[in-house]
Amino acid sequence: MPLQLVTPPSGEPVSLAEAKLHLRVDVDDDDALISSLIATARQAAETLTGRQLISARWKLVLDAFPWGEILLAKCPVQSIVSIQYLDMNNIGQMLPSSDYVVDAACEPARITPVFGKTWPPTLPQIGAVTVTFDAGYGAASAVPEGLKSWVKLRVGSLYAHREEMSILMRGRIDPLPFVDGLLDPYRVALV
Repeated sequence: MPLQLVTPPSGEPVSLAEAKLHLRVDVDDDDALISSLIATARQAAETLTGRQLISARWKLVLDAFPWGEILLAKCPVQSIVSIQYLDMNNIGQMLPSSDYVVDAACEPARITPVFGKTWPPTLPQIGAVTVTFDAGYGAASAVPEGLKSWVKLRVGSLYAHREEMSILMRGRIDPLPFVDGLLDPYRVALV
């Protein structure tokens, strides 16, 4: 179930001013660095939680409709924009919203055909079904404080430890545990 980001979030859950206050930085010299660390920390939070913090548009690509429900792995789901598929004649079709039910209260959100209907047959081809949806809490003000606090803590750690290793008391050198996690959003899972 590949998820593709269609429209990225328009902002960050933590502003530059909030991050600088947390870091106790009162000069503008590192503003670009801190801004990039905010984005990195947000992305790490989204990867670890399966959540979308600020609203964004996603597309789920499937080879066919499943036997049961479609699960949307970015939470919270705000709305389904469209469900499109290739019919058996290789013609793109839009599934009417009256033909399916969305349970956005569940995490992950679920989509099923309405009672008495089934998913339509699709062309037996990879990527025959796409579900486009909006996910996220909305604006930064709607993001839960616990998630914002985690982002600020991660920004603080990234700002304080700008290298891969940390030198501790008695000269011991330890790898920083979050460094490899920065690659998580980019990992390709081979089935």
